[in-house]
Amino acid sequence: MSGLTIDKLTIGDTDRFTKTISESDIYVFAGVSGDLNPAHIDAEYAKTTVFKKRIAHGFLIGGLISTVIGTRLPGPGSIYREQTMNFLAPVYIGDTITAQVEITELDTAKNKISLRTWCANQDGTTVIEGRAVIHPPKPKK
Repeated sequence: MSGLTIDKLTIGDTDRFTKTISESDIYVFAGVSGDLNPAHIDAEYAKTTVFKKRIAHGFLIGGLISTVIGTRLPGPGSIYREQTMNFLAPVYIGDTITAQVEITELDTAKNKISLRTWCANQDGTTVIEGRAVIHPPKPKK
């Protein structure tokens, strides 16, 4: 399976992926990443923070952007070059997050695309915004 090659992409193309964040997502991410910050895994500690309850790891949510890029647009075979992320709002257990990408630039000579990237919760609040640079799969010869 291969994703879309640069000749099949146009500026303005978009795609998305939606996931509801569970407590187990947070624990699994903490275990895999080693990020055991109590703001994510300790409910009593989280009550003392500005958020008042546990929050999801920012990079767990940012990883949903990778899901869109690697499975949908441009899809399998894509290679990440760059990603910036601004974390704008917390994500809580039970929030439903939609990660979205939009193609903003195409560089056919370098087989490179630029994307606007963002994630929003079920209320439409943007929780992450950023930009990515990707090499889509090369056309088969």
